[in-house]
Amino acid sequence: MTTSVKVDPFTLEIVKDSLLAVGDEMFIALARTSMSPIIYEVLDYASGLTDAKGNLLTQGNGVTGFIGMLSFMVKETLRKYPGGKIKQGDVFIINDPYNGGGSHLSDVGLVMPIFHGGELVAFSANKAHWTEVGGKDPGSFTNDAVDIFQEGLQFPCIKLYDEGLINEGIVEIIRSNVRFPDLSLGDMWAQVAALRTGDRRLNELCDKHSRQTILAAINYLLDHGEIISRQEIKKLPKGVFEAEDYIDTDGLGNGPFKIKVKVTITDDDFICDFRGSHPQVPGPMNCSYTGLVSAVRVIFLAMTNPEQDVNDGVFRPLQVIVDPKSIMSAERPVPVSNYFETLLGSLDLVWQALAPHLPNRLAAGQHLSVCAVTLSGNHQDTDEPFLIVEPSVGGWGGADGQDGASGQFCIADGETYNVPVEVAETRYGVMLDEYSLRQDGNGAGAGQYTGGKGVVRSYRALSDNQAVTVTFGRNKFYPWGMNKGRQGSPNEFYVCKASGEVDGPYGVYPRYKLQTNDVVRLMTGTGGGCGDPLSRPAEQVAKDVKNGYFTIEESKEYFKVDVDSKSFDYIELPGRTS
Repeated sequence: MTTSVKVDPFTLEIVKDSLLAVGDEMFIALARTSMSPIIYEVLDYASGLTDAKGNLLTQGNGVTGFIGMLSFMVKETLRKYPGGKIKQGDVFIINDPYNGGGSHLSDVGLVMPIFHGGELVAFSANKAHWTEVGGKDPGSFTNDAVDIFQEGLQFPCIKLYDEGLINEGIVEIIRSNVRFPDLSLGDMWAQVAALRTGDRRLNELCDKHSRQTILAAINYLLDHGEIISRQEIKKLPKGVFEAEDYIDTDGLGNGPFKIKVKVTITDDDFICDFRGSHPQVPGPMNCSYTGLVSAVRVIFLAMTNPEQDVNDGVFRPLQVIVDPKSIMSAERPVPVSNYFETLLGSLDLVWQALAPHLPNRLAAGQHLSVCAVTLSGNHQDTDEPFLIVEPSVGGWGGADGQDGASGQFCIADGETYNVPVEVAETRYGVMLDEYSLRQDGNGAGAGQYTGGKGVVRSYRALSDNQAVTVTFGRNKFYPWGMNKGRQGSPNEFYVCKASGEVDGPYGVYPRYKLQTNDVVRLMTGTGGGCGDPLSRPAEQVAKDVKNGYFTIEESKEYFKVDVDSKSFDYIELPGRTS
């Protein structure tokens, strides 16, 4: 049994920064050794450390929506293997969405216990989006699955390594059930390497400072995270705040589905009550409770202390309540491959409820959706199969004092990136005809502070019989404006066929067939505006027109500014706010 140790402030700071450095090193190790662009280019993964009870200590994170999911993975491992069944050298594999996985089957988690001197002191964990985990469609997550069994291989927290010995049976099952085994297995080995990096570095810390010192510092850091959060909660507006919105569809043609939240803030607690939201649905827009908690954690951090180093102590004041078998607390065996749309919708409810009361922290509505695209076919030069799996960028909302950012990933995607044009055109059977900021033409996002622009990204098929699956949420219910700002524009896509026919717009579509020279034109939403458009300085409106953000017609109608098309001089029209 570890005795209590008092740690001086200098050592505490050293240990804290060392743990953060371990998380960063694990994160980089995974990116540099992975095989899939969705990991090493897009950064669709997370890695970090927890304590021996599964409490998050540090997390290197590309995907913001994974905040908290590592903890649930480790706690499920502890639940399933109690009483000394976890041994040094074990590695557990888990992607079960309902029991610790938290997202969809494509996000595969690995968990490794870290022992020092024979004592379990921590866990190393990561979660990465594999290009393939099998299932009925290339890319594994689709938008018309009817149950979890159509979505790919399920790993219910089982041992990939048993005391250092690889389970070859699991490896062979993966190799035989995925379309791109070299990519999926290559990513798995990269995850193992990153886990071992965390194990090695934490043991070095224990050797240097003593195990007792590290464990005492870990407890202090968790408690300190709670103290900081409670101090920040005291600064928030107190009361009950409510919002309602809708999930467009379940992917099978059903919907829309109402979701709602009641946020209660006191001096000590931050409670998000989602009861009354729609029950789980037949299609794959369902989200598990773990995903819901992760979503709320993201917006909780944005409102309290976005600069705070994340650990589970930070979230102790946070409570999340929801009905069983809700669309945001789904239970087996409903499909979940597009869980992220409901995760984002849940997060956005809390955002909408509190944005008017926290204008210095929260902007108007953003394009919100992951805007996921899966495009498969055979390469025109080699006839080898290829697969694009990627999110899309769009516009964020205007905020009090600043315009919204253009061409950014949604809040749950966080610090992720596009597959570069050069990589896409080299590896895949497509050409990118266009990648530009979107020009809406209808005043979308107009405001004193304008919403950031969405983008247009056009893929031209260079071979026959390609198929594109597109999941664009926020297609029917647009990004919301704030304080008289105008709403944004929808996420949508068109198919411009080689024959000249244009089909669309669509929001969610499975396996749209493309022939050579057909173009899928992906258009993401512009964010909502903040403040009255008539209060935007006329000089700035003229610059907006010059930069192509708004047309002359839009500047007249929504801003009451007439801009000359050649000189870009301007005059203010009647009705302007002084």
